[in-house]
Amino acid sequence: MNTGTETDETGALAGKRVVLGVTGGIAAYKIPWLVRRLKTEGAEVQVVMTESAQQFTTAFTLSTLSGNEVITGTFPQHDTKLVRSRTWHVDLGRWADCMVVAPATANTIAKLASGISDNAVTTLALALRCPLLVSPAMDLDMWDHATTKSNVAKLQELGYVVLPPDSGELASGLRGAGRLPEVEVIVEAVDRLLSHASRDLEGVKIVVSAGPTHEPIDPVRFLGNRSSGKMGFAIANAAAQRGASVTLVSGPVHLQTPRNVRRIDVETSRQMFNAIAKESKNADALVMAAAVADFTPAKTASQKIKKEKLNSGGLELHLTTTKDILGSVAENKNGKVIVGFALETENGLANARKKLKSKNLDLIVLNNPHDEGAAFGSDTNVVTMISSKGAATKLKKMSKFDVANEILDRVAPFVKKRSGRKNGRH
Repeated sequence: MNTGTETDETGALAGKRVVLGVTGGIAAYKIPWLVRRLKTEGAEVQVVMTESAQQFTTAFTLSTLSGNEVITGTFPQHDTKLVRSRTWHVDLGRWADCMVVAPATANTIAKLASGISDNAVTTLALALRCPLLVSPAMDLDMWDHATTKSNVAKLQELGYVVLPPDSGELASGLRGAGRLPEVEVIVEAVDRLLSHASRDLEGVKIVVSAGPTHEPIDPVRFLGNRSSGKMGFAIANAAAQRGASVTLVSGPVHLQTPRNVRRIDVETSRQMFNAIAKESKNADALVMAAAVADFTPAKTASQKIKKEKLNSGGLELHLTTTKDILGSVAENKNGKVIVGFALETENGLANARKKLKSKNLDLIVLNNPHDEGAAFGSDTNVVTMISSKGAATKLKKMSKFDVANEILDRVAPFVKKRSGRKNGRH
């Protein structure tokens, strides 16, 4: 008889190991159905609960459905006088292919964003070595609160994947965003996350650039652009989750460094040129997502330029072109894969193909900030991938993390071959 708890060796999650962190929201009553569905899709499930989560569903129920013991506290219960040391959070952090926190309350999200580890779920999250999916569920006003929005943004910057809550009737009787997504939606999100969690870039060295550059006019003013750096940070995050050794060269941005990423901060185009030239020498791939300034002031004033000292014609700036980072690296390519970006507002395909050819790139990513979902600072993007042979593939609007993985899917076959040759593997 099929009780719904057996694993399916042919399911979408066959052989995958999922840790499910349950926290104290009313939506926790749905978690037994989530455990059952994960199991029927072939996953092995280990449940970790906070104390407040046990007010809404029981450890006994989740243990029965998962077929494993449920961890309910940071410290083990001692039913005898025997004291046994156990670093369960380290063990599970290494065991899991991914962790899901559902429902993720506003309290838990705040703790994860701040690195607080005062219960079993948040303690495990800090020890985790695999991707983490956060599925928020709370009342409308809590979800809309500026602090919650800020904490969610921090989680995304740190490299956690956040599944937006559904809209509908809430436990309070209000209607709006805050519902835990349906079980099928969460399972599909886990499947998507794990499809890029194969560690297929182990042993590969990737350099990623991100953000704008600031070209100083005087000690106070600079020339810059609207780049937020989010696309480059998403690429660095995705590459690290897939096992790559990632160096992120970033212009001035206000973003958290993704987990397991080495970061180098620069300000000017010249500083970025020097950093990229140095870091890419022994890299297998360079993904140039930074919006490097094309022009820089020919001369920088040593003191602040005072408005009252200018003539009636205003301030005249003499600009010079900046160093061509992509062109320089391509001249000394040495077998590495080079990906460029083309932000165009007109004649996009023609301009991107021209840049692809002139810079000797393996792939170029075209986007237009006027497209819906591709604006500066957005968490989504709409891009067209153009290969070295000129074939163009336009992707639908998706999160920048998903765009990052689409880019890496195209890079991976080439960098793995290069990395294998470099290490003497055939």
